[in-house]
Amino acid sequence: MTDRAPNAIHLVDLTRQYAAIKGEIDAAIQQTLNRGTFASNQSVAAFEEEFAQYCGVKHCVCVNSGTSALHLAMIASEVHAGDEVITVPFTFVATAWAISYVGARPIFVDIEPWGCNLDAEKLARAIGPKTRAVVPVHLYGQMADLEPIRELCEKNGLALIEDAAQAHGGEYKGQRAGGYGHIGCFSFYPTKNLGACGESGAITTNDEKIAERIRHLRDHAQTSKYRHEELGFNYRMDEMQGAILRVKLRYLEDWNAARSRIARYYINKLTETPLVLPSELPDRRHVWHLFVVRAPDRDKLRQELSKASIDAGLHYPIPLHLQPAYRHLGYRQGDFPTAEQIARECLSLPLYPELEESEINRVCDVVASSA
Repeated sequence: MTDRAPNAIHLVDLTRQYAAIKGEIDAAIQQTLNRGTFASNQSVAAFEEEFAQYCGVKHCVCVNSGTSALHLAMIASEVHAGDEVITVPFTFVATAWAISYVGARPIFVDIEPWGCNLDAEKLARAIGPKTRAVVPVHLYGQMADLEPIRELCEKNGLALIEDAAQAHGGEYKGQRAGGYGHIGCFSFYPTKNLGACGESGAITTNDEKIAERIRHLRDHAQTSKYRHEELGFNYRMDEMQGAILRVKLRYLEDWNAARSRIARYYINKLTETPLVLPSELPDRRHVWHLFVVRAPDRDKLRQELSKASIDAGLHYPIPLHLQPAYRHLGYRQGDFPTAEQIARECLSLPLYPELEESEINRVCDVVASSA
């Protein structure tokens, strides 16, 4: 968020969230300062218990970012150099980074156009003898079609790792994000539905052995004080973030409900425009981390919004298979047509729980007159 005109509408405005719960956040920070324990301690442990209960899983292990969560999930799933891991080309790059960090090769499968998630029908053709895991991404707050994906993983002996970084509280057939696969990976980046005041992340699982190993790996792989059984990492969540997240978790359901109301309002107001609008798919609970429309002339529409002091985002303008960092994989333009088309057309409109109806109407008026 940058300084703009007084009537500017930001894509996200975290100052409003803080103002609404300032007293509780300030008290949690002060209590942490008074205790003088700033590395992972009682607040982190308490948040792990509470978030595990929220997700409907047995274990939550907090780390310092969503990227670290994905990295440790690869290690705990025994993904090694030379293995292949299937994911989507239409996601934030951290999904693929984690695969590369362990020396494995990302194998991309195109997305379905109606939810922008992994196309389960195309997954089977991508599974090969080197495939070790599948990482569906619950993009924009809506979970992927996990039932057929899990069936393929079980049939082929593959780990199912949910990238749930954008889907806190999202549901698929009654199961919350992070509890359907072997491992769920969350980011608590400040702009997420449940965001820290800094970098943070978590792993969820029902597997006690996986949880225990990740607890060791995040803390320099210590099995006891100064004893290290394998290569470890300094991936711990700090105590301040744990204290803040405990406060914010109590509001997550209300915030998600507000996001849903705003999304429905947008859809009702923009139905008559030529935009392709997002929707909530059957058997899902969409938590609307982002409200992403598709516009044939996306850049012109974004310019018109900017002239009206309205922020709009691009999530994501360059698919991973076309990123310079992944040129060595040998993919080309046209390999994943759905991902490429949506990357050209996607535009994220302002959406956060404190967005006012008058502001939504302003956004819709500009969009309707410009799309």
